[in-house]
Amino acid sequence: MAKVPHILICDDDPVVHESLGIYLDAERYPHTSAYDGDEALKRVEIDQPDLIILDLMMPKRSGTEVCREVRKTLQTPIIMLTAKGEEIDRILGLELGADDYIVKPFSPREVIARIKAVLRRFVEKNTGGQILRFEGLEINLDNYQIKLNGEIVPCTPKEVEILHLLASNPGHVFDRDQILTKVWGYDYIGDTRTVDTHIKRIRHKLHTEESSWALITVYGVGYKFESAS
Repeated sequence: MAKVPHILICDDDPVVHESLGIYLDAERYPHTSAYDGDEALKRVEIDQPDLIILDLMMPKRSGTEVCREVRKTLQTPIIMLTAKGEEIDRILGLELGADDYIVKPFSPREVIARIKAVLRRFVEKNTGGQILRFEGLEINLDNYQIKLNGEIVPCTPKEVEILHLLASNPGHVFDRDQILTKVWGYDYIGDTRTVDTHIKRIRHKLHTEESSWALITVYGVGYKFESAS
C-alpha cells in the first residue's frame, strides 16, 4: 500500500490548524502543527513531512526564512500561505523554492485540492531517471543538482526544473505561460515576470565564456535551450 502523505501545518493562527485539520482528517491525511518558525523547523526534522503548508508571517522566523532553511537540504513540497496577497511576497516565496501559494482568506477545500495537485506533480517529477548531460553541464532532477564543469551550482528547485524542462526539449521555444504551467502547475495564477527572474538567475549562475549550449531569449515569445552537442 502506498504511503499516506504526512502534512505539516505551520501557522500562528489556531483557526487555520483547526479548519485545515478537519479536512485533512476527512482525507485521512496524518498531520502535525507548528505555530512559529522555530517550531516549524523542529517539526520538519522530527516528522519528515511529505508536504509543508507554510504561513508567510510567523513569530520567531518568517515563512521565507523557514523555506530558505528547508531548501538547503530538502526538496519537500511547500505551499505558502499569505494574508497580504501582495505579488512581491508570492514571487519571493516561489523564488525561494515554494511549490505553490494560497492567499488568505482561503477555502480549506481549495487547500486540499492544491495539496493533491502539488503532491501529484512532485511524484511525477521524481519518478525514473532524469539526468541530462551536455558539454560541461549536468542537470539531475533525481537529486535536484546542477553541475557545471564538475562543480555543484547552488540552485533553487524551480531553477532546476525550468532548466531541465528547456534542456529536455532543445530548440523548442516555450512561452512564459507554458513554463509556468509545466513547472508550477496548471492551477498556478501569477505574473509571468517570475519566469524572467528565474531565467536571469540561471544564466548568471551558469555563466561561462565558451560552451556548446545556451539559454536563448526569443523576443516576444519566450525561451529555448540550444545545444550543438
